[in-house]
Amino acid sequence: MSSVLPTAAPFSAPARPELTGGRPVGVLLSHGFTGSPASMRPWGEALAERGYAVEVPRLPGHGTSWQEMNTTTWSDWYAEVSRSFDLLVAGNDSVVVGGLSMGGGLALRLAADHPDQVAGVVLVNAAVATMRKDVLALPVLKWFVRSFPGIANDIKKHGVQEHGYVRTPLRAAHSMMANWKPLRADLATVTAPVLFFKSTEDHVVDPLSLQLIRSGVSSTDFTVRSLDDSYHVATLDNEAEAIYEESAAFIARVTAPAAG
Repeated sequence: MSSVLPTAAPFSAPARPELTGGRPVGVLLSHGFTGSPASMRPWGEALAERGYAVEVPRLPGHGTSWQEMNTTTWSDWYAEVSRSFDLLVAGNDSVVVGGLSMGGGLALRLAADHPDQVAGVVLVNAAVATMRKDVLALPVLKWFVRSFPGIANDIKKHGVQEHGYVRTPLRAAHSMMANWKPLRADLATVTAPVLFFKSTEDHVVDPLSLQLIRSGVSSTDFTVRSLDDSYHVATLDNEAEAIYEESAAFIARVTAPAAG
């Protein structure tokens, strides 16, 4: 097993109910495919400063080597976010889930599987589909080609690093995409409010995912926030602070006690 890179350490912060109206509120943030907690940590820290309990797990096979990631699957990644989610549910009155790219897909999977326990969903360039035709060859290609060039560091802001893999492991990629179809089929069970941050220029995830998520979920409270100065990894890009601020306001709203 490869060693975990220093930048890939998970992030965890306890609730500070005195800052959130006296009620402990938890937030789970999942990083994306071939990424690591490095892409989510500043966001997690910003929410923790506001009093939220935050969990940013490291998905298995991430933050080590792409070769190790090729031995992991969607079920491994979902098991890890589920573990963090269960921790937050056990210790807080309300829980919001969120994620970047594939992490957004994992957050939607949680919201679909636990509609009564998810108070809100925050998505940043979430992925549940692709219009790329070359992925149709993945079921066969993955047995002959171990990796393609990587997708990391799609960031507009100069000098910022995502610390993702330089190669895309194909067996892992096929596992992710194979699990998109059942996720899309279950989107109707998602009823929680959704805040979707979408970069207008994204070189990794195409617009199809937003279209399918917006039309697929049952959520009547669905807000799309366009990001005009950020690429795919918007959590580290020029509008990162806006994501932190606006997601905090959304979390406060959807976890507020019902009037009366």
